[in-house]
Amino acid sequence: MSCWQTVQDYGLRAIGIGERLLPRDDFTLCQQFTLIGSGMMWNIYFGLLALLAGFFLATALAVGKSSRHRLLRKPAEWFIFVFRGSPLFIQFFFAYFLFLSLKGVSPFFDAFTSAWLGALVVLFFNTAAYSGEIFYGALLSIPRGDLEAADAYGFTGWNKFRKITWPTMLRLAWPAYTNEAIFLFHATTLVFFSGFPARQQRGDALYYASYFADKTFNPFIPYPILAMYFILLTLTVVSVFGLINKRLNRHLPTERRRPLRIRPNLLR
Repeated sequence: MSCWQTVQDYGLRAIGIGERLLPRDDFTLCQQFTLIGSGMMWNIYFGLLALLAGFFLATALAVGKSSRHRLLRKPAEWFIFVFRGSPLFIQFFFAYFLFLSLKGVSPFFDAFTSAWLGALVVLFFNTAAYSGEIFYGALLSIPRGDLEAADAYGFTGWNKFRKITWPTMLRLAWPAYTNEAIFLFHATTLVFFSGFPARQQRGDALYYASYFADKTFNPFIPYPILAMYFILLTLTVVSVFGLINKRLNRHLPTERRRPLRIRPNLLR
């Protein structure tokens, strides 16, 4: 079988398109590159949707935590504390069995027992909690002079938040938020090693890398391939977030612009 034929057979297998059976013997580099790359589609799906949705919830949590009203502040504080204080793997585990229990109550929760939705909800809440804490710290760091100048120009309420507070918060939080985005994509590898099953062997990149490592008894080929894919994904995230960072700081003099420095999290 040629490498091109392998790509055609397994390139979209992770989402149910192409050959149904996984290779059983005579594993080639092309098969490993293709299937692990196919599984990366799930990692990108989980990371991208959770990041986009979590951004808005994180903003709401930051605003809620900084509120003077106890009814807004306390729920935000506890939400952030619970999801930052517990391991992501445990969150996947308990969420799956919670959705499984609710499935018996209502068929509405049937979709939540599948990784494409249930795991996405967990990642959404988790990244929102971490990002909310980052945005909250940025809110506290906004120079008082900026807010006083906004008041002097007559900005109040929503207009003040939209034109002054929110852009300044993003500018201050963006380097740390970029690190959170990178870690979120890395954390997607936990999905199919938690409670959520990989139905019909349709898993993510780590799922297929582990498959080849188990079958060939040689982890030194599939895992470096997996690392290469994630390095490319990280470079993409850094590039995109770097462009956004430049736009957020475009109004500042060159000497005052904060360069985007990536400090990947080793522990969480």
